[in-house]
Amino acid sequence: MAAYFDQFVPSWLAYLAAALVHAFLLLNVVAVGALVFIWAERKVSGRIQDRLGPTRVGGKFGWLQSLADGIKLISKEDTMPAGADRMLFRAAPYISLCASLCAYLALPFSDGWVALPVDVGVFFILAVMGLEVFGVILGGYASASKWSLFGAMREAAQVVSYEVPMGLCVVVPVLIAGQLDLVKIGQMQQGLFTNWLILHDPLIFCTFWVYFTCATASVNRAPFDLAEAESELVAGFHTEYSGLRWSIFFMAEYGSMFAVSGLAAILFFGGWNGPLPVTHWLGLTAENGALAGYLGNFLGMLNFIGKATLGVVFMMWVRWTLPRLRIDQVMKTCLKYCTPLAAVFFLGAVAWTYYLPGVDVRSRPLGMHYQRWWEEAAHADAESERPGTMAAAANPSVASFVRSQPRGVEP
Repeated sequence: MAAYFDQFVPSWLAYLAAALVHAFLLLNVVAVGALVFIWAERKVSGRIQDRLGPTRVGGKFGWLQSLADGIKLISKEDTMPAGADRMLFRAAPYISLCASLCAYLALPFSDGWVALPVDVGVFFILAVMGLEVFGVILGGYASASKWSLFGAMREAAQVVSYEVPMGLCVVVPVLIAGQLDLVKIGQMQQGLFTNWLILHDPLIFCTFWVYFTCATASVNRAPFDLAEAESELVAGFHTEYSGLRWSIFFMAEYGSMFAVSGLAAILFFGGWNGPLPVTHWLGLTAENGALAGYLGNFLGMLNFIGKATLGVVFMMWVRWTLPRLRIDQVMKTCLKYCTPLAAVFFLGAVAWTYYLPGVDVRSRPLGMHYQRWWEEAAHADAESERPGTMAAAANPSVASFVRSQPRGVEP
């Protein structure tokens, strides 16, 4: 997009215009997604509680209920406590929202469809999502309310604690893949669903469940929503917020839920790759033209959104099934269970990668060993096609095997 604007305006203005367009699209996508997820949560909670959920606005299924609630929130009075720090009170919701939105910059929705292609996309997402808690802390501190401050301090302790095991869990698939680039990690899982990292070995399968527990706690979802415990702290850190600013906090929460679920989809469940290589079977690849490549990426984006949405729905299911934990139970879960398990799985992945490089339960090379093996196989394939060489006679099965495999990360 910047290249397109560069034809008409100076380069710096072209990049600024492209950044504004991307930010506008991202903000609207997250806002619409939050409305959809709020409606979905009300329907899920209704079904779990043997109710129908919204049925009044927007037809039989209440499709427009979230839109009606949004209009109501916008029309509400925006109040502020008399002793509040006015600047911090106003800025806190937007800090949380910006941190949640920044996670989407490095989150690839399909092969190459990423706003900010960075080589350390995994760490970038973890870093910017850790900034969301600053908005919560500032909101609780600036409200001049003891209930808001208590909720903010709980959120700070909880997020800082659970980021340690969450980071260890994220490192496990990164270690096996040998990459920090989320695009390349997704490319390495092309083909059948048996190529997904969740099936690499038992350690990474168990790691996913620890990651999901920590991710649920990091986005302040029940049963870990101690920062807004209504039975103890009125409404927690957003007690004094109303109207649009109150809704921005929840927009950031639902945006973070999708972000952590999308990260799990890439690291464990193949990212944008479906369970079957339908795009390869239909020839929807860039080698068959720009339109075919675009359609293939679009199908990949639908796969990614579907996987991430399943993660969000699972969080909703957990919220309306399990009771809220006490603060001591939340910290005990982190320090006595999640952190030791994450450390054991991390050390196990290190040992597996060191002593069994390229070996997994699917008997297929992967990670750094996969790249080295691919380079050797591709070199042998090229040598076998050159007239007068002995490569094909020396290893006749390599070239044919390479041609039969769906191309993943090529050097």
